[in-house]
Amino acid sequence: MADTSSIRVDAVIPVYNEAHVLEQSIAALSDFLKANLPYDWRIVVADNASTDQTLNVAEGIAHRERRVNVLHLGQKGRGRALKAAWLGSDADVLSYMDVDLSTEVAAFPALVRAIAEDGYDLATGSRLKHGAETTRGLKREFISRSYNLMLKAAFRTHFSDAQCGFKAISRKAARELLPRIENNEWFFDTELLVLAEKRGYRVADIPVRWVDDPDTRVHIRKTVLEDLQGMWRLKRQGL
Repeated sequence: MADTSSIRVDAVIPVYNEAHVLEQSIAALSDFLKANLPYDWRIVVADNASTDQTLNVAEGIAHRERRVNVLHLGQKGRGRALKAAWLGSDADVLSYMDVDLSTEVAAFPALVRAIAEDGYDLATGSRLKHGAETTRGLKREFISRSYNLMLKAAFRTHFSDAQCGFKAISRKAARELLPRIENNEWFFDTELLVLAEKRGYRVADIPVRWVDDPDTRVHIRKTVLEDLQGMWRLKRQGL
């Protein structure tokens, strides 16, 4: 696509009880995109039934910033939020990142460019690919590497990091793949990537710089159990 300014990009940020960091994160992301993204972009805050002031904060930002929109859902679930935000959008490139900006946004233009200009259907950030820089504890590093090795053994996948909260997809691929994804929570990312590869979509693996957030909302034991159940379900489905 020659005219990059005509390409529309949605950067979705799913949030649950993030009132304390939302304003700062949106400001940092907005400043970066204004300076570094040549496409027509907007930020979409997808509120997952927050019980604090997150929705009020998000709506306040949207009132002041024309490039910030708010989507409110009555149920929790990252996958549920992304399905609603992506399927309800008419943007050419649909993306998301975690509100804590643990993944350095410097990699975002490359993530979007893979879809907008390089012909990929899906792009995912990787904390494990050569060139990535990751700062986190040994426990989470071990769990992440073990999980991705299990995926490769079970499904012969080629992507290197299933659960990095930093992805982009074309509108066409999203409309074809998302209705087939059963999970509405954390396994959503893995299911999306596995289905995409098995159905022949082109997936770009983008190395990123990532720093662990000590205030993360991820419950490791619950997430590991959900991932294992999801993998078993996909194997039963013949993938």
